[in-house]
Amino acid sequence: MQHIAVVKQFIIEEFLPDVSSSELESDYDLRAGGVIDSLGMLKTMAWLEDRFDLHAERIDLNPDNFRSVEGISTFIEQVQRQQAEAK
Repeated sequence: MQHIAVVKQFIIEEFLPDVSSSELESDYDLRAGGVIDSLGMLKTMAWLEDRFDLHAERIDLNPDNFRSVEGISTFIEQVQRQQAEAK
């Protein structure tokens, strides 16, 4: 999961400015913890599109993909793999 550090930094900057990188566990449930709601998910998806060149019109947005930093990282890898296969 190569994107964990980048995703973690985004989550901290956008949603948890008082939390350090070492305090945010990669498997912490961001949705249950109230960090990412539906609006936060849209904001995160917009960032993912820009940062990782993901194309949302071809992506099935499952809220479970946004539960944790690990989940988001896995989601990025899956979408990148799908986009590479579609080329």
